[in-house]
Amino acid sequence: MKKIILLTGIFYFTSFYSQKNQNYVQIGYASICCGTPSESPVINYVKQFQKKNKLQNPEMYIEPGLGKEGEFSLYIGIDNLSKNQKDTFTKGLQSVISSQNNMRKKNRDGFVNFDETNIAIKEDLLNKKLTIYKNK
Repeated sequence: MKKIILLTGIFYFTSFYSQKNQNYVQIGYASICCGTPSESPVINYVKQFQKKNKLQNPEMYIEPGLGKEGEFSLYIGIDNLSKNQKDTFTKGLQSVISSQNNMRKKNRDGFVNFDETNIAIKEDLLNKKLTIYKNK
């Protein structure tokens, strides 16, 4: 059992530190009463942006368990984007998230938080319980 825990810890440590990204945009999913909104609109936008710009899969992490109703944060690596691509990417994300928030039922559905000026750096993420986000 100790060997399994040790190997898992080493694997997590090496996979997290081997990643090249140092800067991440953070997208928070909050709930009001009935769970969080879907991350599908954001993931679809990321996939379309990636395909349009012929980029590799972005490095993405999820931080689950931030509340009683399934609140979580999604972190997307942006270091492989040029300055122009970063601006376009964050403006597109803001548009998708605003649209998603505008379509929600105000007293029932949760909302998505995004601030393009708030960039998380790798050191900020080291103390969080993150897992690699798996595209569905």
